[in-house]
Amino acid sequence: MSLDHVLNLTCVVCGREYPAGDIYVCTEHGNEGILDVRYDYERIEMSRSSLAADGDVTMWRYRAVMPVAADAPVPPLTVGGTPTYDAPRLAEQAGVGRLWVKDEGRQPTASLKDRASAMAVVKAQEFGAAVVTTASTGNAAAALSGLCASVGQPNVIFVPESAPEAKVAQLLAYGSTVVLVQGNYSDAFDLCMAAAESHGWYNRNTGFNPYMTEGKKTAMLELFEQLDWESPDAVFVSVGDGSIIGGLHKGAKDALALGLIESIPRIYGIQAAGSDFMVQAFESGEDVLDKAPIAAETIADSISADLPRDRIKAMAAVTETGGAYIRIPDEVILEAIPTLARGSGVFAEPAGATAYAGVVAAVARGLVGPSDRVAVLSTGSGLKDVTAAMQAVTSVGTTPIHVPPDLPALDAALGEKGIR
Repeated sequence: MSLDHVLNLTCVVCGREYPAGDIYVCTEHGNEGILDVRYDYERIEMSRSSLAADGDVTMWRYRAVMPVAADAPVPPLTVGGTPTYDAPRLAEQAGVGRLWVKDEGRQPTASLKDRASAMAVVKAQEFGAAVVTTASTGNAAAALSGLCASVGQPNVIFVPESAPEAKVAQLLAYGSTVVLVQGNYSDAFDLCMAAAESHGWYNRNTGFNPYMTEGKKTAMLELFEQLDWESPDAVFVSVGDGSIIGGLHKGAKDALALGLIESIPRIYGIQAAGSDFMVQAFESGEDVLDKAPIAAETIADSISADLPRDRIKAMAAVTETGGAYIRIPDEVILEAIPTLARGSGVFAEPAGATAYAGVVAAVARGLVGPSDRVAVLSTGSGLKDVTAAMQAVTSVGTTPIHVPPDLPALDAALGEKGIR
């Protein structure tokens, strides 16, 4: 299996290089020594014209710049090819020149995490893994569970007991071995890491497995292509563990190196106020390697993280592009769910709506201007957390009409709503 286009795996802490293989982290820095996949771009043949002629609509259309062989078998589920919608009403409401929403809720298991899990399944089978495992607040778990089910790959999933029921239901439906950990995400992560090492399982955890970034970066490549390779001025995405924002940055760097785009957009990481490790570090200039964990608590469970595991790449994504980290209170996140839905038709879970709330906050702070072209990544479907969605619509005064099966009663009720 040829991976000649992969130069090496490079430690983001010390720069030490390793050959592509089944190594996870730098031997000198342990779990903090996250590796970055580096490519020999001169060996890679991927251009605007070659992509335009490619009939593959999935993430694998970008496999030339992914750490997989050209003939590597991939899962049968359609991962990637999610729509990007022009949302002029949201642009006007937020005060920007143009705004697009990329709806990752349209993935097979309804979140962007399918991109990383598809990569995990390919690499696990490449290495002959008997079992694949991950820890998650829900979305990464569901993604791995579904992708494993599509190829019959045994897997063990660790999630905190507080994970939304809808997300746990997905895991059980796919037939995964589900471990509900009595604690938070960090507790689930630590137990998963210990089990993977003890039993020799393939470890899909982001911020540990270097290949997960390479799956997530395809969302950015896809966004650029859908915008006819005209890079937006700014990209907004919610941040928990930091792996998605790091992946978007990697996709942008790949696109620039291959001549697909002319410039990299500013990347803005948006966090819940109750889970703002990266915002704190950005504002204070703290070294994310030395900063102590926080006690995260937010309604946006998908981005709740005491200690972002991919924090080095996550910080670089913002600082190297001239972006910023912004915190959003839970009540504003909830309000953004119906705002995003009504302004674009995209129904997002709290983490997805957080990104749009970040646009509004960035405009208010003068970070984004009225002529800027902005893209928002909605990372997961609102159906992932119906409880939060109901809180959101209630908070903005939207309630159903209750009537008997009687037309005059209906007309009276509609009249009270101003509907004739």
